[in-house]
Amino acid sequence: MSDQKFSTNALHAGHDTTQTGGTRAVPIYQTSSYVFNDTEHAANLFALKELGFIYTRLNNPTNQILQDRLAAVEGGVGAVVFASGTSAIATGLMTLLKAGDHIVASSSLYGGTFTLLNVTLPRLGITTTFVDASNPESFGKAVQDNTRAFFVESLGNPKLDVLDLKAISKQAKAAQVPFIVDNTVASPALLNPIEHGANLVIHSLTKYIGGQGTSLGGAIIDAGTFDWTNGKFPEFTEPSAGYHGLVYSEALGAAAFTFKLILEGLRDFGGALSPYNAFQIIQGLETLNVRIKQHSANALELATWLEGREEVAWVNYPGLKSSKYYDLAKEYLPKGQSGLVTFGLKGGFEAAKKVTDATKVFSLLANIGDTKSLIIHPASTTHQQLTAEQQIDAGVGADLIRLSVGLEDIADLKADLEQAFAQ
Repeated sequence: MSDQKFSTNALHAGHDTTQTGGTRAVPIYQTSSYVFNDTEHAANLFALKELGFIYTRLNNPTNQILQDRLAAVEGGVGAVVFASGTSAIATGLMTLLKAGDHIVASSSLYGGTFTLLNVTLPRLGITTTFVDASNPESFGKAVQDNTRAFFVESLGNPKLDVLDLKAISKQAKAAQVPFIVDNTVASPALLNPIEHGANLVIHSLTKYIGGQGTSLGGAIIDAGTFDWTNGKFPEFTEPSAGYHGLVYSEALGAAAFTFKLILEGLRDFGGALSPYNAFQIIQGLETLNVRIKQHSANALELATWLEGREEVAWVNYPGLKSSKYYDLAKEYLPKGQSGLVTFGLKGGFEAAKKVTDATKVFSLLANIGDTKSLIIHPASTTHQQLTAEQQIDAGVGADLIRLSVGLEDIADLKADLEQAFAQ
């Protein structure tokens, strides 16, 4: 845990220059494995009698620095990085849950996450009830005897619904289950879910934290605040058959889940982050606090401009006074509301597709959080696998266009959309 401020942690946490030959930049440790001092040293590492590096699938010095920084900026006791955001979600849930367990989740999730919970995990015996996250009490009403987690996005993609995290956290505490928050869209520079009761925080590092659209990555940050000994999680209180009879809660205390993610999640599922990608993501994290404020400022100005366009039927951005999430945004996102804007055209589905095809500065692709501006039509792409009803629950109408507003000059972004509207 660090007592320094966000920007300082983003630049310095986890990197002791005296241990890296004096390098000011974080080195890339591009190695698969590490030489042991002797057989006793090797045995101690495998038995957790000493901490150190064994194999990059489990841990790596470059990745460790990124993990320490993410824990510092989110206010957690530890973090684990993965090959992608989806790998982080899937590995986290598979490490936490077992066949017969149940999740209560927001219905307004990224399409890939919804499909994981709705289609893939049920094949493994893990089911999910999706609820209207705008009503925090809906989580408590959906709890079953086998419920073992609540899962939400702090700022939904692409619904852009700002959730009352404090109220949902109370429901999770009453159910005695961990509250998992995907904080990808808001980023830790704008919102710290742990401060509002989250126990585990997830990021697609590919998005705003990386920021350059060059490197995939994911992360889970452990707040260290959940009581794994409450009787619902015997895997933490009984000897582990897969790790020498280790009892996680006794041996590792507040960091029990962090180590379980490494010792079981990464060991068994293998979704390790490349050290080179970790290095790239560190570069992005170091400038996140500056970039996300400009993303937010550009997005707000563009959303305001869109509200005045006669071609536009509606605009959704939490920073607009017209947004039904405006009051929650003032409470949870006072420093900015991130860079996503959605809107619909009076011409409906076909007009949305034509405008999406006609932009020149906005790039048509399936990503968000890049320094460059991006555009997509979710109903025909990222959310096409959902039913019409599921799309509406996720906030995806047939006419919806999602913008990821970048760092270009705002006048050029307006001009690009204007010429697309004309077509």
